[in-house]
Amino acid sequence: MGTLLRTALRNLSRQKRRTILLSGAIAFGIMVVTIINGFAGSFLENVTENFGQLLAGHIFIEGVERIEPGNEIQIIRDDEALLAAIDRSGVQARYITRRSDVRGTLVFGGRTASQQIVGADWSVESALTERIILEQGSFDGVRAGNGLIVGRPTADLLRLEVGDPVLVRLRTITGQQNVGEFRIAGISFDPGFVAGLTAYADRAYINELLQIGVDEYRQLGILLSTLTEIDEAADRVFEEISRELAVFERGTEDPDSNPISALFEQARTEEWEGVRYRLYTLNEIVSDAQQIVVVLNQVSIVVLVVLLGITMIGITNTFRMVMFERIREIGTMRAVGMQKQQVLKLFLSEALMLAFIGVIAGLVLSAIVMAGLSQIYIGLDTPIFVLLNEGYFTFAVRPGQAVLHVTLVVMFTLTAAWFPARRASELPPVEALRSTN
Repeated sequence: MGTLLRTALRNLSRQKRRTILLSGAIAFGIMVVTIINGFAGSFLENVTENFGQLLAGHIFIEGVERIEPGNEIQIIRDDEALLAAIDRSGVQARYITRRSDVRGTLVFGGRTASQQIVGADWSVESALTERIILEQGSFDGVRAGNGLIVGRPTADLLRLEVGDPVLVRLRTITGQQNVGEFRIAGISFDPGFVAGLTAYADRAYINELLQIGVDEYRQLGILLSTLTEIDEAADRVFEEISRELAVFERGTEDPDSNPISALFEQARTEEWEGVRYRLYTLNEIVSDAQQIVVVLNQVSIVVLVVLLGITMIGITNTFRMVMFERIREIGTMRAVGMQKQQVLKLFLSEALMLAFIGVIAGLVLSAIVMAGLSQIYIGLDTPIFVLLNEGYFTFAVRPGQAVLHVTLVVMFTLTAAWFPARRASELPPVEALRSTN
């Protein structure tokens, strides 16, 4: 076997230009699909992390209190039992957040804009200040009091400037009309995602407007240290909470339905009293992003197949030329006792060596390109910030995808070389020796 591979390598080295062109085509295909696969591998992780920071958690718990049938309010009045359950679950959290949010109408200068306003505890959510990029103003005015940070689209619509007073019409937790007066503390860059659709304020002031206690809130968020453990951690927390508290069941029997929609539907359709808790995860919120990863992986395979299909034509034609150029050599080998199968294996070994040269070169090139791209700082003030990690592109090549790509390359290359190689192995020695080539 070693002699066969050495002979195959020697034959490839005799036609360096041809070998470089064919292996280069294979390398280009491997490089492109590896980069796509690497981007897809980190895509979901980056989206999950960035949305986790903006939404203040990877696991979310909400309390639903039924006042009367058909009349429920979302509130967590006492979280002692919840925190104890989280502690018993053994989940390692970076920190736990408590938020109160409300849908309100901003009014300024005769103009109005509907806006989701999130009340955060800024002393805990330090990471939020790293994800929200301010074009004007500062976070000092929103950390306490009635400061409000709005996105650029809202500021442009209402013609707001930092320091302007703005009224907000909203409903209290029980549905009564209320009005709050805010002062614009900052205007944030609009990335076209959640941050551009949300205004941020201090939770204590939002609680006051909602007419709930200062220690009460609407949503508890758990920000995890490891993103790969979101689903497992959620199962453990849910199990511990359900031991002592009434909960809405997670999941749905219909695989085509949205699990969060099904979870919220329970509060409206089921018979229950008092307070129940629902738990859902960021993975369920960004489930569409998981479909994007699947599509990207499928695209990478299609791209590879197309490129290999084009390369196959070149390999087939090349090996036909090789067979024609080496007819006398094949005749000599057959005359000294080389069997048909050995001639076939020799040509297929050359094709295999060509494939591996291309694969190795493609992987090296893709590693260089990905390393280079990951050093370029794109920034957080960009519409694609949610795809980045701290403003940088990241890549994570999944071994299973890489093995699949290499397997496809080997299969396509051997298939392309099979028919010329078989024809070469079936050449009668006498006729081959008579050839003038």
